[in-house]
Amino acid sequence: MGYHWVSVDDLEYEERPPKLGEGTRRAADLTTAVELKQSRARLWRYPPHSTGRRHQDHAQEEVFVVISGTLTMLLGERPERVDLGPGGVVAVEPMTPLQMRNESDEEVVVFVYGSPPVTEGADFLDDVELP
Repeated sequence: MGYHWVSVDDLEYEERPPKLGEGTRRAADLTTAVELKQSRARLWRYPPHSTGRRHQDHAQEEVFVVISGTLTMLLGERPERVDLGPGGVVAVEPMTPLQMRNESDEEVVVFVYGSPPVTEGADFLDDVELP
């Protein structure tokens, strides 16, 4: 078949271990749900005041699209803070350090799309202070 679809209401979310004192982030695997072959995708839900792991992907280019809330991204070696509201989009090239954060009092929902569809090949980095 040439297409696959899923309703956001039918997605199953996997909990990700929270950092000390933070709420639990959840991710839905869209790669499997819509049978992607050449890329990867997830829908992330970040509770208020939660952070993802700072990392840099070796080969994967990633695109982040904010669905709701305000996403704070820390981008680059000397991180630049970029705040994105609903409809905001940022593309990150391979080997660029990045971190998703929710610095707000509301949940953030973000669609993340990457290619090629590799799951290995990332360096995990120490957190940094907000610029």
